[in-house]
Amino acid sequence: MAYKRSTKVLSDTAMSSMTDLVFLLLIFFLITSTLVNPNALKLLLPKSTGQVSAKATVSVSIKDWNNGTYSYHINGDETPVQFGEVEDELVYLLQSQEDPTFSIYADESVPVKEVVAVMNIAKRNHYKVILATQPE
Repeated sequence: MAYKRSTKVLSDTAMSSMTDLVFLLLIFFLITSTLVNPNALKLLLPKSTGQVSAKATVSVSIKDWNNGTYSYHINGDETPVQFGEVEDELVYLLQSQEDPTFSIYADESVPVKEVVAVMNIAKRNHYKVILATQPE
């Protein structure tokens, strides 16, 4: 005895709920990506037209307090680090990197002497350096 099924299985799937979900995820990621700020310190960077394609995982920020003192911040941290500790922090953070690169974010009022001192740390440890600027 052959039984026949009176209802047929539909292979169609409703895609409207899937597109709603993708749209909501897109909005979520767009909003959260604007909240991420890699450099929490407010710095006035010098302007330039050159762009670098390399990505640095570690950043050193040099802030000018307009009274002859400068503070050094690793990865945008609010707490300053003494200049003598900057090299130790960089060595610790970049020791596992295959191609160690860090970027320098310096106020445009910071003297070149302070920036070159951080560049000398990179030269001693054979690191690559990116000097961050604002696009013109």
